[in-house]
Amino acid sequence: MRLTYRLLNVFARAGDPFSGNPLCVVEEAQDLTDDQMQGLARQFNLSETTFLVPAADGTDSGTDSRTDSRPDAGVRIFTPNYEMAFAGHPTLGTAHVVRSLGLGGDTLSLSMPAGTIPVSAERDTWTLTANPGVVHAEYQVDEIASCVGLGPQDLVGPVQQVSTGSAQVIAQASSVDAVRRAVGDAALMRQFAGMGTRGGETLVYLWCETGAGEIEARALFTQGSAAIEDPATGSACSNLGAWLADKGRSGTWVVSQGAQAGRPSTLLLSVDDGTVRVGGLVHALGEGTVEL
Repeated sequence: MRLTYRLLNVFARAGDPFSGNPLCVVEEAQDLTDDQMQGLARQFNLSETTFLVPAADGTDSGTDSRTDSRPDAGVRIFTPNYEMAFAGHPTLGTAHVVRSLGLGGDTLSLSMPAGTIPVSAERDTWTLTANPGVVHAEYQVDEIASCVGLGPQDLVGPVQQVSTGSAQVIAQASSVDAVRRAVGDAALMRQFAGMGTRGGETLVYLWCETGAGEIEARALFTQGSAAIEDPATGSACSNLGAWLADKGRSGTWVVSQGAQAGRPSTLLLSVDDGTVRVGGLVHALGEGTVEL
């Protein structure tokens, strides 16, 4: 079996081909087994690899209630270790590939285990509309601070676990310095695994407003026995938007992420009367084939 894949960077910065979060999209993956998808995701060893499959039909995720239309394509999202119900940069990058294959246009939708996600584009800047967010739990400030190498004075409560399809801990820092000083402790972080939606792993999203309409953020997460960093996290940005909406806030923000991971990234977050949208530039880097 020969498969074609695309390599892209999502939430990239114009003029920098190595900015943003890398993604691999495998085309025409409908004949792959779950084990083969997981094996390929482990082979590519990126934060996520996606697989284009037929759109869901006759299920809760088969029709987008926000548009009453059938999805343009289906997508499965795998980390090297488990499948995800939803993830932001894979959604945007996969939409870019769907358009390039002629399966959809500048406005399309993708079905995935978390539901059908509407996506739209202005040239190569793609924006998703997130599912409504749910606050699953609230934690003591000091226990979350300690698992990312900070003191309780470095975080501002409430610190809560939020999900728009992938549950993560949303933690507001008291200063941008605290965001930059954070260091994940995998053993401590693992206590706060995301309600079964992250394969038993934990992601803590630290963020701080740095000016009017500006946020700096970092995503520290567990992978096996290690705590590592994601350069640009659309699902966590969606969860931050849901957290802000839960607090009665609306607005638009430019979110900077990834500098400490060597992959500077820019995410565009908007919250409008509870509706959360996350967008960013998608840069197509290359393509290839793999034989199974």
